[in-house]
Amino acid sequence: MSLSLQAAEHPRLHQLPQTNQLKALMTIIRDKNTTRGDFVFYSDRVIRLLVEEGLNYLPVVHKEVITPMGIPFEGVSFEGRICGVSIMRAGESMEQGLRDVCTSVRIGKVLIQRDERTAQPKLYYSKLPKDIANRWVLLLDPMLATGGSAMKCIEVLMEAGVREERILFVNLICAPEGALKMLERFPKLQIITAEIDESMDANKFILPGLGDFGDRYFGTED
Repeated sequence: MSLSLQAAEHPRLHQLPQTNQLKALMTIIRDKNTTRGDFVFYSDRVIRLLVEEGLNYLPVVHKEVITPMGIPFEGVSFEGRICGVSIMRAGESMEQGLRDVCTSVRIGKVLIQRDERTAQPKLYYSKLPKDIANRWVLLLDPMLATGGSAMKCIEVLMEAGVREERILFVNLICAPEGALKMLERFPKLQIITAEIDESMDANKFILPGLGDFGDRYFGTED
């Protein structure tokens, strides 16, 4: 069985429904000839779908309301509070999509880069909500390749008191190697993604991928 198929069948890796609409959106943002304006617009649409899907994995409790017709309605309400944490810089592109869905949501930021001497991810900056240990966390980063930065960020969150089962990692595209490695290391983590790609090349770029997401989104390409 291929790694991409193993990842797709993992019970804690959730892909968006593979509809024609999603395929069309992903085709646009993968196209190297797509303009930056279109890349941002259609990426934002996918991000919105991902956030909506991520909310499906939050716990709910029973709630009864009275409709304008004076009739009780048996519904549900989210249990607990949430926040977002973006892995800088590319993860910041996903913040507005979260705000569009969850008004006044708190968002923390973490900057992790590879140490040139050790080739290991190193924490450079972290600013998290003071009560993050009591919240469910949507961890935001559009691309999951090796998973090194994301796993370091999860360590930072857990050191701040966040329980592993309360972390939902939301991204657009993941390499199966990185996704499976993360899920093995963190057995209570859940990943929500738009698509699982085939693999990575020798330089750890996702294939077929879409290039450097942050550069294309923020307009800092060479």
